[in-house]
Amino acid sequence: MHRPTTQLPDSVIQRPEKRYVEMERLDDLEAFVAIIEKGSQAAASRHLRRPLQSLNRSLIALERAVGVELVKRTTRRSEPTEAGRLFYQRIKPAVAEILEARSEAASIRGEVSGALKVGAPVLFASSYIAPIVGRFLKLYPNAEIELRASDEQVDLLAGGLDVAVRIGESVDECLVARRRHLLRGVTLATPSYFAEHGRPRHPGDLENHHCILRAGADVVDKWPFQIDGTLQAVKVSGRFRSNSAAAIRAAASEGLGVAQLPLWQIRESVDEGVLAIVLQEYETEGMPIQLVWPPTKAPLERMRRFVDFLANGLKTDLL
Repeated sequence: MHRPTTQLPDSVIQRPEKRYVEMERLDDLEAFVAIIEKGSQAAASRHLRRPLQSLNRSLIALERAVGVELVKRTTRRSEPTEAGRLFYQRIKPAVAEILEARSEAASIRGEVSGALKVGAPVLFASSYIAPIVGRFLKLYPNAEIELRASDEQVDLLAGGLDVAVRIGESVDECLVARRRHLLRGVTLATPSYFAEHGRPRHPGDLENHHCILRAGADVVDKWPFQIDGTLQAVKVSGRFRSNSAAAIRAAASEGLGVAQLPLWQIRESVDEGVLAIVLQEYETEGMPIQLVWPPTKAPLERMRRFVDFLANGLKTDLL
């Protein structure tokens, strides 16, 4: 029985993309790249949404074509051989370019296909982003979207996100940003809290109040206000803090103190009299909604289409 050699043939090292793409088996190369990056055939199978047997056949076909063992298989892991590591490093850019070119060609025919990973704050994701995503997927049946909800400004590259919706200024200045709309932020508490502690008439009065703070990587203990025509940060303090907007809203509704939240999150509670707004005359222009994504040479057509669709959807839904 012939066993693959342990040395990668020179012709494959020098021009792997030409040698193999001419065989019209791009799926095999895509399978190999996914196995290396995901660490196992099972994980690659889930990522590509291909049957495990199909993925295994692709890997075998690829190894036969190049004449060398590329991956060491175990029951749980799939690790590249030395030849496999070199092969992966050389073909990865070419495969990525070809897959992107295929997607671009499809878009010329009016098609949008492939997967996107989208991030958004938890409450905003369920209230606004998910419905817009639903409409986008109905319009483009070959597209796939994974919506990840988090109130933290996660690293897009580390988290594998293609695009994210952020409320407020982005902490990462390297990202490409598309600024959309301003959301009104309000200062509020329950009527019962104000009955017991008094209503603040000026932002400076908040130093005498229990304030509910937002906690993430750092605790946000300064709130913005427009005072005498200038934007000023007023220091606040309190006994309760959370990185969850839903928890802050719940705590405010229970009368634990004064909170500062986007109006869209608590409009229903305000209309029902559960929460009362104060310091309206000191409100800032509002918190911006931003669509951000990593700077890339050529964003995929599906991402451009989705960003445009999302921006228009937010404009319609928020007005």
